[in-house]
Amino acid sequence: MSQQSIPAPQPFLPALKPYWRAIAPLTLLAAAAMLLRPNLALLATASLAIKIHLAAAVGALFLGGVMLASRKGRAFHRIAGWVWVTIMATVAVSSIFIRTLNPGHFSWIHGFTAVTLLALPIGVVAAKRHHVKAHRGTMMGMFLGGLIIAGLFTFVPGRLMFQMFFGG
Repeated sequence: MSQQSIPAPQPFLPALKPYWRAIAPLTLLAAAAMLLRPNLALLATASLAIKIHLAAAVGALFLGGVMLASRKGRAFHRIAGWVWVTIMATVAVSSIFIRTLNPGHFSWIHGFTAVTLLALPIGVVAAKRHHVKAHRGTMMGMFLGGLIIAGLFTFVPGRLMFQMFFGG
């Protein structure tokens, strides 16, 4: 009598399995944002530069989170990486035209802009030369510093993001 092997059950949504580490926290973040019910009407009066900057930053945050959680070196990572670099360049360049913190002049937060515009080509060249450690450090530094830390500064009382989410 021969034994038949029973195939292992397939995981739920197997194509998304490597991305759950990013999808779960980003979904929680999006849910929290929706629960706070941001006043999106405030964006209507914002400058075009702020609208572009915000849209690009949110896109870079979500794509970056997915990329950090996904397997590296694959076609998805390379293609998404070029998209992320383009979005980050858009975030940085659009910030040059935002001068509300120090009207008419650059402010200290524009330091993030300069670092991002310098680090983007360094990270790309490191990837092209297969310097994985340098590439990883540069890109993660931009994600954490240029998106997370700089993004937290947008929630300082009196700034647009604070007003959108918390009023006042």
